[in-house]
Amino acid sequence: MNTSSNLGGRAAAAGPLRSRAREVMKSEVIAVASRLFDNQGFDNTTVDQIAAEAGLSRATFFRYFKTKEDVALDGLNELGRRVAAAFIAQPDGERPWTALRHAFDVITGEHASDPDRSLRFFKMMCETPSLKSRHWQKQQRWHELLDPEMGRRLGRPPAPHDPAAAALVGAGLACLDAATEACLACNGTETLASLLDRSMGALLRL
Repeated sequence: MNTSSNLGGRAAAAGPLRSRAREVMKSEVIAVASRLFDNQGFDNTTVDQIAAEAGLSRATFFRYFKTKEDVALDGLNELGRRVAAAFIAQPDGERPWTALRHAFDVITGEHASDPDRSLRFFKMMCETPSLKSRHWQKQQRWHELLDPEMGRRLGRPPAPHDPAAAALVGAGLACLDAATEACLACNGTETLASLLDRSMGALLRL
């Protein structure tokens, strides 16, 4: 019997299992925190409250999240990866700006599936300076995901800091932010998708 081989197999299997367990726990903490944020506001919710509701110690909470802001905005990292995948999946013959707009359908689709929840999130983010700043930081990381594909669609050679690609992606993200704020201002009476069409369409007319 090859004992070392069996031990190696068990150790390899334990890694993915721990990873899945960690993701499940993070999802549970996010669900608890979201409920508390909705019920009593972001600023009035403490890390201790979130940890207690989730059945964790304060120390264990910080093993999963560095800050309370990271709990509220955790989904942005995965959302950025999904937008990037959608951008890459657009037809090569499509204009780069149009392809980016279609990639943002990942975001407008989520809003359309639960507009009330999206509006609550928009409101919380816009009214909380620490969240707004953290959101901006996370959104800047989307450049790392989107800029290379934008550069490829522009027919430019790969470059670590392509100003043309970065400028277009930055303009697209600014249009997304403008559409989000407009959606909140009108309380969702106009869809995020239509507002995004208007904001991104305005640049085409310059």
